[in-house]
Amino acid sequence: MGEKLKNTLLFSFSIVLPFLSLSDAGPFPPDTIQTLLPRPLPSPPTLSWQDSELESGSLVETYELDTVNSNTTLEVQLELHHVDALSSEKTPERLFDLRLQRDALRAETIYSLVSKAVASNPPRAPGGPSGFSSSIISGLVQGSGEYFTRLGVGTPPRYLYMVLDTGSDVVWVQCSPCKKCYSQSDPIFDPTKSRTFSGIPCGSPLCRSLDASGCNRRRRMCLYQVSYGDGSFTVGDFSTETLTFRRTRVGRVAFGCGHDNEGLFVGAAGLLGLGRGRLSFPSQTGHRFNRKFSYCLVDRSASSRPSSMIFGDAAIPRAALFTPLLTNPKLDTFYYLELLRISVGGTRVPSITPSLFKMGQDGNGGVIIDSGTSVTRLTRRAYIALRDAFRVGASNLKRAPDFSLFDTCFDLSGKTSVKVPTVVLHFRGADVSLPATNYLIPVDSSGTFCFAFAGTMSGLSIIGNIQQQGFRVAYDLAGSRIGFAPRGCA
Repeated sequence: MGEKLKNTLLFSFSIVLPFLSLSDAGPFPPDTIQTLLPRPLPSPPTLSWQDSELESGSLVETYELDTVNSNTTLEVQLELHHVDALSSEKTPERLFDLRLQRDALRAETIYSLVSKAVASNPPRAPGGPSGFSSSIISGLVQGSGEYFTRLGVGTPPRYLYMVLDTGSDVVWVQCSPCKKCYSQSDPIFDPTKSRTFSGIPCGSPLCRSLDASGCNRRRRMCLYQVSYGDGSFTVGDFSTETLTFRRTRVGRVAFGCGHDNEGLFVGAAGLLGLGRGRLSFPSQTGHRFNRKFSYCLVDRSASSRPSSMIFGDAAIPRAALFTPLLTNPKLDTFYYLELLRISVGGTRVPSITPSLFKMGQDGNGGVIIDSGTSVTRLTRRAYIALRDAFRVGASNLKRAPDFSLFDTCFDLSGKTSVKVPTVVLHFRGADVSLPATNYLIPVDSSGTFCFAFAGTMSGLSIIGNIQQQGFRVAYDLAGSRIGFAPRGCA
């Protein structure tokens, strides 16, 4: 790997019984406790891509998105890598600190975005072209994306690092010529060297599908503008292009070719939006992949295999437990779920009730699942009840000082295994029992482990990617449901 890549930082879920501590409770049923094998913070993973295996001569076929009547459906599998793979020179402690910083910024941006959407007062991006009546609010700070892959853009394909994000909609890459472009690992994409790049006319249905569109009056071509919650934005030509996924090309994907990209964007070439909005990649390619995709994020402290993403029917595992998707009438980007209760040590926490997670008619509150948020955040009342129940159940463990946003930490230095109470998230129709590594995580190299949940004063709860590790999380948009399959990364 070249020095340029190595030095790039990519911008980067009843009957009430008293709780008993594990030290005095005697024998427990097997589903009430788990064994945690304490492992240190993981070192940066090794990053290797084999673009040479993906040359155009090995491609199977190109599929055009506007061939609506075709019965052909596609299946594609991609490797995902964590942002830490582009920071091999940093220590595990520094990488974890940066992850928490990104996480705090992302959560803050989500709350700000939802609040403004509910108030119907979206922010405007600075510096955009004339002709935009308001900005397109696509979601989040791109810099907080945690997972990325490598895709081919154009014909012949130019391979670029792309962040994959369930909290954003519009697909875009940096394009030359640049009015202003940030530093990225690969050469800037040049649309004039692609045989399949095509501008979108101003009056076309695709241009009108933008929340706010502009028009280059000289060329009569559509312009796009995406604003992110931190003031970052990307502006350019709204176009169609062919994207290459391993051995499969998907043609005529609507995407932004950004000539002015300003803000907290560093490292990757752009973003593949996986949200629920009209212009996200799953929405555009729905009939080709049967509106199904899934990912499995590995626990990097326990496995060296890469995370993965699947599009198509193969994305839905048979062993998955499903919960219905809900819709926020004010904001179509995020994936809302119905969380009802939470159990600790085999007993449902009595003060955690469905009302704490209910989405109001005005779009406030509720629960979303997000691939780019690391730490699950619960409304304050729910978090305090969960935390207190876990503390009682883990009272045999030696406490450690608070760490960053974590207020329940333990000193597990010298331990080879410990018993901890099981945590179960009870969604409507799906009881998701978390592995111990999904809620008790290392925060330093001295044996300190912390309970990986946090509270928020917002009414919105977020299921983060630490709690999703090891599950294949299946997005069946055709069935309006999300599934969880344990041990899904094999």
